[in-house]
Amino acid sequence: SMTDPINPNHYKAGEVECIDAIASALSPAEFRGYLRGQVMKYCWRLGLKDAAEQDARKLLWYAKMLAGQDPRK
Repeated sequence: SMTDPINPNHYKAGEVECIDAIASALSPAEFRGYLRGQVMKYCWRLGLKDAAEQDARKLLWYAKMLAGQDPRK
């Protein structure tokens, strides 16, 4: 099967997914700041590193998480 470029398997290695470990390590305000930073990063580099569509999907993934909608579900 093809690897998900938005939430690849190496982010899910081990018992805890990376994004959940980050959320647990930060306060709610800090985690919101982290998510906002990720959205800004993918907006900033849109189409400059990876395909624009892939960067747009990544920024939407973080924006959904920021909006309280877990994109993994």
